[in-house]
Amino acid sequence: MLLKDRVCVITGAASARGIGKATARLFAAQGGRVAILDLDAGQAEAASRDIGPGHLGLACDVTDKAACRAAAEEVIGRLGRIDVLVNNAGITQPLKIMEIEAANYEAVMDVNLRGTLYMSQAVIPALRAQRSGSIVCMSSVSAQRGGGIFGGPHYSAAKGGVLGLQKAMARELGPDGIRVNAVTPGLIQTDITGGKLTDALKAEISKGIPLGRLGVADDVANACLFLASDLSSYITGAVIDVNGGMLIH
Repeated sequence: MLLKDRVCVITGAASARGIGKATARLFAAQGGRVAILDLDAGQAEAASRDIGPGHLGLACDVTDKAACRAAAEEVIGRLGRIDVLVNNAGITQPLKIMEIEAANYEAVMDVNLRGTLYMSQAVIPALRAQRSGSIVCMSSVSAQRGGGIFGGPHYSAAKGGVLGLQKAMARELGPDGIRVNAVTPGLIQTDITGGKLTDALKAEISKGIPLGRLGVADDVANACLFLASDLSSYITGAVIDVNGGMLIH
């Protein structure tokens, strides 16, 4: 049990085939008590029930700083503490550079980057008080290779910003015993990508992936478990690629 009795907060984790839900399920299986945060309270609560008893589902808009703080306080009030945060909430838009309007830019930046900042700020005081904790930030291969599949340039920029923020937090929070790392998934088959991936497109994309297949949500969840647990106790400021070799540095 790699996460026995640890309280793990995962944002954007209500979607049935999403990375967040897969991570919540895995964390629960490893002994963690999971708080699923999502925009809709009913969906978050249903997702928490789905992974088993003793877990929590809460509504939280990660772009709202007060809402993030309130969610963190409720988790502590009901589960006693916070040990792990997975900043998973994110959105993407398949736009070309000249198609990006102010509203597009603000929406993608707000959820992916501002949300990562606000939710991290909400849990940091509790982690500092106990002088321990792990924060996992969800970036993307899009930040590293400049998009080129589904996300537009503003998505690449937001996820690139997540990497910069994660590294800066790791440097600042290390003396407090808090580790901050990131995961950069490649093309993962989730609800977001599901409607856009035909069998022909999957086959074509797989040709450029050394491991010969597209990723699934559990592939990313496994990396998050490693970073959340003591298996990575001397790792901070790191970025783990989960892309089957799609991008080899």
